[in-house]
Parts: sequence; structure tokens; C-alpha cells
Amino acid sequence: MRRLPSLNALRFFDSAARQASFTLAAKELCVTHSAVSQQIRQLEEWLGCALFERRAGRVHLTAAGLSLQHTAHDAFDLLERRCDELKRSTQPSELAVGAPASFLSNWLIPRLEHFEALHPDIRVRLQTAADAALLNTQRVDALILAGRAWPQEWDVTPLFAETTGPVCTPAWAARIRGAADVLDAPLLHTTSRPDAWRDWAARQGITLAPRQAGREFDHLGHMLEAAAAGLGIAIAPEVLVEAELHRGRLAAPLGFVESGAAFSLCLRKDAARADAAHERLRDWLLASADAG
Repeated sequence: MRRLPSLNALRFFDSAARQASFTLAAKELCVTHSAVSQQIRQLEEWLGCALFERRAGRVHLTAAGLSLQHTAHDAFDLLERRCDELKRSTQPSELAVGAPASFLSNWLIPRLEHFEALHPDIRVRLQTAADAALLNTQRVDALILAGRAWPQEWDVTPLFAETTGPVCTPAWAARIRGAADVLDAPLLHTTSRPDAWRDWAARQGITLAPRQAGREFDHLGHMLEAAAAGLGIAIAPEVLVEAELHRGRLAAPLGFVESGAAFSLCLRKDAARADAAHERLRDWLLASADAG
């Protein structure tokens, strides 16, 4: 059994010694002035020595009080730090993960339940995002983007190669025999990927007309809905249209080819190795990408 005075009395003493005032200590501890005086008096009686001198309405630490203050301050600091560490270790870590809306809805969200089952101590907060500034300013902890070149201050882990191709209604797909047939149709575009059709055509050895007929949409999801409605032929990454292909709403008459980009997990280098949660997210994404 430890031979110690009341820890509550020591807490009151620590506050009064730091504040050099019983009145301020009472405010800090949300108690009355008399409660502080009583706890200090009990502590002095237990120790058998005075801790404060009372002069002209003010209190001053005695030599014994100064000695105890240093020890109490260090002890309470140590307890506070360790209790905070234990509290944080038992609370879920939170990771803010940003990605384009189409990637979230078509790839990440359907798999997220598996991650949460494996790592119940990590809470993933999803955010529609494709702006590098969000990662640089720490508004998100991670970004998942498709790209070819990355900022040097990022730690980038490629997950899988991006493949793209034309998609349209099954009825329209039945009339397509080659790339030239696709380019004769109205082409659907997105403002986020203005060069998608031109890049795909170049890989087919075809030059796209500067003003190819078609419509432009702000979001990939809207473009795909237009394709499913028969308004034209869209160009999209395979991973983002897999569900629509399985449902039969869309078809890929010419399949998909690598675009030269890769869907990648992007972290800030200063955080990439600093938190185990980042490592576990990276490992899970790589395993999920390998599983298809």
C-alpha cells in the first residue's frame, strides 16, 4: 500500500502553487475558496509542515512547498500525458480519404465494408476530391487519383493501371466493328478529362477531328447516363463502368486499352510512414487492387 496523502489534496495544491492564489485555483477547479483552503490544510497536516505562507492576503510557497511543487508538477504532467496516450490509443483513428465521385461510388464504397471489418479501429471519412491542394493543405489524409506524373512531395503507391474504352448502349454496340465506327457517332465528353477521346484515338492510330460532334458534361456519372440513354458514345475508365457493364445498361464494343495512367494512393511524405493507419490503408488497397 502506497503511503501518500490524498491525491485530491495534491491536485488542489498543484493548482494553487501554479496560480499562486487560492482564489484562482478555486476558479480553475470549479470549487469554492474554502474548499481549496481545506484541502491545503489537510495536506499540510499530513506532511507536518507548512506549504504556503500567508502574507497581506496573498499566499507564497515555503521551501517545502517549492520542493513539493516541482515533484507534483512533473508527476501530474507524466500522468496527463500517459492518460492522453491511452485515451487516444483506444479511440478509432480517422482517415479522410478523397477521390473522384465516380471512383468512390464504383470502386471504393462497395469494398469499404471489408476494410472496416478488418480494421474496426480506423474510421474512414470519404470526401469527393480530386484537387491536389486538399492533400497539400492536410484537408484530406490521402487522395486516390488516376495520373501519370505526381508532385515530388507526395508518397505515391500505384494500385492498378487505368484502362479506358468507348461505352454505349448494347444496341449501339452491335453496329460497331472498329474504331472508325465509334468516331462516326456523337461522342460524349467530360470537362474533367477533355483529352480522353483524343488520347484513346491516338492509341488506335486514328486522328480525332478537332470539332468532333457530341456533348460535354461536368461529371462522368452524367456522361454515362447520357450514354445509357442512347445519346452517344462515352469514353470511360473500365473500373468505373464495371457495374453498368454487368447490369447490361452499357457495353464496351472494343474493350479497353491502357491509357498510360494508373490509379494511385497519394500521401504526403511527412505522413506516409508516421501513422500505422496509413500503412494499413495502403496494404488493404493493394490487396483489393490485386483481387480485382
